Formats: sequence, C-alpha cells, structure tokens
Amino acid sequence: MNGMGFRQSNAWLHTWVGLLLGWLLYAVFLTGTLSFFQDEISYWMKPELHAATPGPQSTQLALQQLQRRAPDAQLWQIDLPDERDPELQIQWFAPGEHIGKRGGERLTLDAASGEPLQVRETRGGGFLYRFHFELYAMPRQAARWIVGIATFVMLVAIVSGVVTHKKIFKDFFTFRPAKGQRSWLDAHNATAVLALPFHFMITYSGLLLLMFMLMPWGVQSQYQGNMQAFFGELRSRGEPVAEVASEPAALTPLAPLLAEANARWERGVASIRITRPNTTAAQVELREQGGDSLLQRGGAERLLFDGVSGEALTQPVEQTPAVASAVYNVFSSLHLIRFAGPPLRWLFFVSGLLGTAMIATGLVLWVVKRLPQRIKAGRTPLGHRLVEVLNVGTIAGLPCAIAAYFLANRLLPAQMPGRLDWEINVFFLVWALCLLHPLLRTARQAWLEQLALGALLFASLPLIGLLSAHSGLFSSLGRADWLLAGMDLTLLATAAALAFAAWKLARHQPPVRAARPRSAPRRQEVAL
Repeated sequence: MNGMGFRQSNAWLHTWVGLLLGWLLYAVFLTGTLSFFQDEISYWMKPELHAATPGPQSTQLALQQLQRRAPDAQLWQIDLPDERDPELQIQWFAPGEHIGKRGGERLTLDAASGEPLQVRETRGGGFLYRFHFELYAMPRQAARWIVGIATFVMLVAIVSGVVTHKKIFKDFFTFRPAKGQRSWLDAHNATAVLALPFHFMITYSGLLLLMFMLMPWGVQSQYQGNMQAFFGELRSRGEPVAEVASEPAALTPLAPLLAEANARWERGVASIRITRPNTTAAQVELREQGGDSLLQRGGAERLLFDGVSGEALTQPVEQTPAVASAVYNVFSSLHLIRFAGPPLRWLFFVSGLLGTAMIATGLVLWVVKRLPQRIKAGRTPLGHRLVEVLNVGTIAGLPCAIAAYFLANRLLPAQMPGRLDWEINVFFLVWALCLLHPLLRTARQAWLEQLALGALLFASLPLIGLLSAHSGLFSSLGRADWLLAGMDLTLLATAAALAFAAWKLARHQPPVRAARPRSAPRRQEVAL
C-alpha cells in the first residue's frame, strides 16, 4: 500500500474486506431480510392453522380450555390472534413453577372452535431469524462473535465504498447493460446508493445489538463482572408469582375489560395474563398489540384490572430512558421493526434485498474484473477458481437451500419424529451440495443449473399447496387470507426472478474482442 493515496487505500480496503467475508455477509443479509416476515413464514409453514378463522369468541374459547385444564394454576397466559399471526395459544404455570418464556404448559387452539390442534413441529421463520445472527450448530457466543466481526467488516466496506466512489451518486443514474465489468459496477453502485441510509442503519444497529458482548468492559467494571445483574435491571426476570393469602372466587367477565382496552388501543389486545386465577387475589393484565414506541423498543402499553371486581388498578409509571439508552432503543427498534405495519415492513424488505444484491454484485464484480487477466494468461489461478465456486454456491445455492427448507416442511410427514431437525438438515444438505456442485462444472454451467434449480423449487411450493383444501393460493385468495396468499405470490415472484436470471445468462454471449494488430516495427535506416 506504499505510495497509495487516500482514495486508493480505501479502494483496496473496500475490495478485500468485502471479499474475505462477503459470502457470510450475503447469507446474514439474505436471512435477515427474510426475518422481517418471520411471523408470516411461520404461519405458512403450519398448514394446520390455515383452516381456522379467528373471531370474537376466541378469548372465551381459550378461557374455557384453561378452566378445564388448569383451574389451580398460578398463572394463565392467552396469546390472541393478530394480523400477522392468526394462531391462538394458551399457556399455564403450576403453583411455584418458575415463570419464563419457555416454561409451563403450552397448547395451540383452533381459533374458530377452541379445540386443540396438532401443529407440526417446525422452527418456521424463527430458524432464518436465528441463523442470521447465531448461525447454527456451533456455540452461540462464538457464532455471535463471528457475525459481529462480519458486521463490522460490512460497516467498513460501506464507509470505504462511499469514499472510493467519488462520483457514486452521479453513477447511480447510469447503467450500461451488456458491457461486462462496467455493467456489474453500475449494478453494484445502484444497489448501494438506492438504499444507502438503510444499509448504514441496519449494519450499525446490528453492532449495537451485539455491543454488550463485543465491548463488555464498561458493564463488567460497573457490576463487578456480574452481567446478569445488569440485564436484570434492563428487563424483568421471570419468577414465581408471590404467594398472597386468598380465597376461591369467580373470575370477572373479560368482555368488558377487552372492550375498554379495544376502545383505547387502535390495534387491539395482544395477550391476556391472569395471575392467581379463580381466587380473591386474581389480577388481569391486558397487553397492547404492537406497541410503536421507539424509545421503549416497541414496548406495548398495559392495563391492569382486579380479577374479581374488574376495577382498573393503578399502573406503574413508565420511566423515560436516559439519553444513551434512548439512542440504543431507537436503533435496535429500527433493526427489529417489531412495531412496523405492512408498508414499512415491505420497504425494509425491499431495502434488504437491495443490500443482498449489493453484496452479490460486488462478489461477481471481483471475478469479472479479473477475467481479462485470466484470458491473457491462459489459466485460472486457484484463488480465482475458489471465488467462482463460492460465488455460485452461496449466491445461487443459498436460495436453493431456503426453497428446500420450505419444501421439506410440506413433504416430511407431519408426525415424523424429529421432523423439526430434519427440516434444518435438508437446508444444510442442499446448501452443501450447491457448494460442491460448481467444482464439477464450469462457472457458466453451474450458474445456469443452480439458478434453474432455484426457480423450479420455488415454483413448486405454491403448486404443492394446491393439494391442500385450505393452503392453496386460490383458496387463500378466495377467503382474503393475504398472509398466506402473499407468501405464495412472493414464492412465485422469486421463481420468476431466478428463471429470468437463468434465461438472461443462457442468452448472453460474452463479447469477443478482436486482437489489436501489432504495429509494424520501424525500419532502421542503415548508413551507407
């Protein structure tokens, strides 16, 4: 790097940090983008829920099941259907049991009849969400460190890319198709600039979410190494409900409480939490659907009522976070977008796809830029061949693996032992085959075959849904189930995009440059 100017140094930095971790960043960006719709993906992957239609009686049906199954429980929880997840769930905890997110007994109910449903085991969209920051089958701490380093590299690549391209905004309005390297550079610039604020925000906020692991020294110093004490102050910890002297008593009707909450909250009630039900000490807590406070990380408002009289109880005053915490909450809320409605969620989704395309075009550009050198030398260096193989196996192979994951969800028997793990095994098996396949083919053949395979797999998914009475595209359109129909239409759009890319590649003929005629050597005059 001796003798390089500032822009040249940033160009070198941008090229090599982007290449060395580009394939991991592509996987993290793509699975993270899909995670914006993880609830919709999970719903699509549970066909047993597609026949149920939530109605105003869902709460009463859930309450009847709890009264029948756990009248003496210390806590009841009812998670009501919403616009993104029509699932009706109940959960209860036995007296003295530790109350936590994964504890207690849980049951999924038919939102129309209240009867228990046998829903197939699946991680759904949660697997893609977890994979994008924890990878899989490796220690969680190590995986988060790897993703954290890759995220930092992404931030460096973004900043150095802006510095390198001094005409980046001007070049954004220029696209020259069928120009080889120039076309790939134009595509890379366009996808980078179009969603540049999103790219910076999502990368920086991702680092913030991992900052207590990446830079723990301040917290460790303040809390003498007790990180659990620090996190305990940030959020309440699960614990048994305190014992209170009480007598048996009938639970207040919930309908008036729900009516009051629905009048107050535009999005309605998300969940009902009843502590010490069927006693004089009972309390009913209603939680708002989809809180939109960025300062509170999308925290929802709550209403508390006496469980016997139905009278409203005093709510604890919510403290305004300190400036540092508020900044952290805003950025992390924007990264998770749990508060967002469909328009903003789709905007983030498209921006995420642009970020994924930015990484992919950068990786392809690295190969295309060095192609003339390979032709001139008449051989392909091992490093260049490795990049080609990883490009095909990652850029085209990962979508194939995701489609295979969805396909396994529909084809594996619903009651198959360990089917949850087998869905994930299929994902990694197909991805591994896609990484090995380019070793046996030329780069052009591998690209064509994997793009065509991805198009075929994605197109088959809505077709398989037609075999089910309630999961097919025409059925979901007929009953205006836009969660299900939107998923099928997106799968078809993905199949069309991959098929179009394969078609364009099949038609593309690399330009053959005529060799420049060598200039005749000058004749030297011979002195006589």
